[in-house]
Amino acid sequence: MKILRKIHRMFKLHRIFIKQDLKKLMEYKVDFLTGAIGMLLNQAVNLFFLSVIFSQIPSLNGWKFEEILFIYGFSLLPKAIDHLFFDNLWAIGYFIIRKGDFDRYLTRPVSSLFAVTVEKFQVDAFGELVVGIALLCVSIPKLTLSFSVINILLFIAAVFFATFIYTGVKLITSSIAFWTKRSGSITYMFYMVNDFAKYPTTIYNRFIRGIITYIIPFAFTAFYPASYFIRGGSALFCIGGTVLMATVLMAVGILVWNLGVRAYESAGS
Repeated sequence: MKILRKIHRMFKLHRIFIKQDLKKLMEYKVDFLTGAIGMLLNQAVNLFFLSVIFSQIPSLNGWKFEEILFIYGFSLLPKAIDHLFFDNLWAIGYFIIRKGDFDRYLTRPVSSLFAVTVEKFQVDAFGELVVGIALLCVSIPKLTLSFSVINILLFIAAVFFATFIYTGVKLITSSIAFWTKRSGSITYMFYMVNDFAKYPTTIYNRFIRGIITYIIPFAFTAFYPASYFIRGGSALFCIGGTVLMATVLMAVGILVWNLGVRAYESAGS
């Protein structure tokens, strides 16, 4: 019964924060629209340069334009979901720990990690989500994809676990702030590696492929699972690898977070 009451309090707190963010959205519509439009423009510029490249060449290391559009669109889905629900981890690395504001999370009747992640609902992530879905809708009819029931379930699982690769990377790097007081630049440095995942890993040299596959495994957020649906291959590696990497990163992230909370000392600016 205690566990059920705790879960109930967690979801109640989640609903409260979402309502607060939606209320802020209504109050600051211009900020929301600016953020969403900014996301759309950023992706539009990237796609424009991609189209310019393919206007000069028929394929990129054997990958057609429609295939890369599918990979690009797939990459935006987990990134947008992570941005939507778990973006407050950036604040941990940049200012929450440094200013001593983390104290308020320790007084709440739920996990501090849960309280931090649900506090902010980043609605401008819908811009990325819309672009990702649009790119999939445009590219899928031009590709010979087999969407059986099993593949649909694998697709959902791949997006779900790929989301936690993004979250795991942010969680690990932002938790460093418990010792250094600020780690936002570290999070940014690691997180920006995800730009490599929007394209086939085969276009990179062996060193970069190794980094984005086994060290900072953003290749499992897009290329490997997307390539499975485009060209087939090993589901164990392409989808199972995504599940494994997400599980490992989140496990390490939670471990580092808990160690950081124990080492936390309130700090003022």
